[in-house]
Amino acid sequence: MKYGELNLGQIEAIVNRLGGMEGVQRFLSGELILKEIEYEWQVFKTIKLGTGLKTADDFRKSLKDNGFSIGDWANDILGKPAFTVAPEETEIDLVVVSVAELGFKNGATREQIYTRAKERGLNLCPAQVGPQLRLQYKDQPDGEVLIVAMEPITASGGTLRLFHVLRRDSDLWLYSCYDGPGFVWNSDVRFVFSRRK
Repeated sequence: MKYGELNLGQIEAIVNRLGGMEGVQRFLSGELILKEIEYEWQVFKTIKLGTGLKTADDFRKSLKDNGFSIGDWANDILGKPAFTVAPEETEIDLVVVSVAELGFKNGATREQIYTRAKERGLNLCPAQVGPQLRLQYKDQPDGEVLIVAMEPITASGGTLRLFHVLRRDSDLWLYSCYDGPGFVWNSDVRFVFSRRK
């Protein structure tokens, strides 16, 4: 059998989902067409990119001038060539989704999370979403941590890092977190993706 990894219970479940043998016959004849589930993601926040901040030092100064704190590793990856800025002002709709909401109740790797999110109509964020979200999200609830779903940037120490924004007491931070090969994110971790237009 071509799909020998399926057991009889799974095959029976598929037949049941199709509506029994009558549904199977309708599916095989082309009379019954299955449609992929379309996910409706609620926009958490719309932010602006390309706001005139062009360099890492521009972002550092703006963060400091606006009373935000920046972690050492976030400061480091801001200065890397992989951190680029939109040349023109544009808006991006952001969606917050937990690892569990993507179907991973026991956690998942970044690659698994990103693949599932893309299958469900979400895109990765440009890296500049990290500092721009920090600058434009002043009313973040205390204790909230949001990881930016972005291509990781290699830090000076050689580790892969992702931006994240958090509020601890009255301090609003731009941090970065480690994401190495095989690292598993817990199911309650919340990522920020961009909503596909």
